[in-house]
Amino acid sequence: MIKSKAFIYGLSLSALLTLPMNFSAQTQTLKLSAEQRLAREIFQQLIEINTTDSIGDCAAAAKAMSERLKAAGFPEEDLKTLGPNPRKGNLVARLRGTGARKPILLLAHIDVVEAKRDDWSFDPFKFLEKDDYYYGRGTSDDKAMAAIFIANLIRFKQEGFKPDRDIIVALTADEEGGDYNGVDWLLKNHPQLIEAEFGLNEGGGGAVRNGKKLFNSVQASEKVYQSFLLEIKNKGGHSSRPVKDNAIYNLAAALQRLAQFDFPVNLNEVTRAYFERVSKIESGETAAAMKGVAQNPSDAKSVAYIENLPAYNATMRTTCVATMLEAGHAENALPQTARATVNCRILPTETADQTRETLIKVVNDSRITITPIKEPKPSPPSPLSAGVMKPIDTITEQMWPGVPVVPVMSTGATDSLYLRKAGIPIYGTSGIFSDIDDGRAHGKDERIGVKAFYDGQEYLYRLVKAYAYSNSNQRQADGK
Repeated sequence: MIKSKAFIYGLSLSALLTLPMNFSAQTQTLKLSAEQRLAREIFQQLIEINTTDSIGDCAAAAKAMSERLKAAGFPEEDLKTLGPNPRKGNLVARLRGTGARKPILLLAHIDVVEAKRDDWSFDPFKFLEKDDYYYGRGTSDDKAMAAIFIANLIRFKQEGFKPDRDIIVALTADEEGGDYNGVDWLLKNHPQLIEAEFGLNEGGGGAVRNGKKLFNSVQASEKVYQSFLLEIKNKGGHSSRPVKDNAIYNLAAALQRLAQFDFPVNLNEVTRAYFERVSKIESGETAAAMKGVAQNPSDAKSVAYIENLPAYNATMRTTCVATMLEAGHAENALPQTARATVNCRILPTETADQTRETLIKVVNDSRITITPIKEPKPSPPSPLSAGVMKPIDTITEQMWPGVPVVPVMSTGATDSLYLRKAGIPIYGTSGIFSDIDDGRAHGKDERIGVKAFYDGQEYLYRLVKAYAYSNSNQRQADGK
């Protein structure tokens, strides 16, 4: 690993980005540096603090990280542990720079989804290292990034690094659910604490298949989460005298029409770049179809092929799917009410109102009401500016030669949406590679590769230093 002395601020940005890297392919017997040992200790501490919504304590995790930073020499005035609920604390820590540029924000949520001991092979709240993986609830979502940000902030402090912008780390609550979303609460109550030119968050990472690294993704956009309630009412009656006008059958017919419907293809800057770049990684018909869609979203043949691949289909269009059903009140009575929950993931260039109008046309039954369950939370895409993307490209090429950087639009949702709405561009990037077909986040035996964790630590260390590097002459040379 690169020694920290190599990054003392006498180097230019270009020199910083071109230093050689040496990453061993061996993952079984990694000899950890002091910085890596610190990251592991912090990671274990975070995993073993239960931060679920039901009984967990995000405030305890936030305070534990604050104490580590305080012990590393951070003044108390730069460490804020605050929140609206005794269990829903957030940490905002700041490494002071010269103030020549606006701060950069490093965001990670410290809450996790529920995890039952009986559903796992081991205790989900005990940090376990086994077979080159770290196991535990939150290892991949999102305590790895939280641990890395804290460990790297301490490393910056120990180096005496003086960036030309403040580096803010925010560890927040209730991203996974709950009534006290930390980012939303901070923006409404203490916006000055997290005001930044741009920021980094979860949502992007490296993809591996069959041991081969495919790409390093950067999340610059995400779909809008919106569920609708479809409901139909009927006078009902005795089940021994059935009639054709049955609420369940009427709703089922409407849902079948929805099942046969596809929203139109609608690419934006991020998704077009995604298809263009991933087409160079894929092969055969998949590659040809991706190129076809990127060049012409109306290419019926390419669209027909892509829509059979769920991840790619969800990238090129809005999707709506029935997820819950409720109907009837007794087994010997005709149903008086039938309801369905339809969950939509809406492209950021479209609106919930437009989606509802489309659903009304597709359902084509005036007896069925369609109402939004909650207010949508749309957010604009973050621009793929050269100032953000170039360091990612350069560092990715150094650490993993030949692995392309791919902008992505998440089909799910992250807390980046709140910041994008507030005018702060956020980019999901971690440098942590995982098997594209081994999705364990939110599931049984969640894990992260040991070597992948430390590679991500080094990637984010170098990337943040590149963004915060104190060298005005270099910035002028780069045209910034």
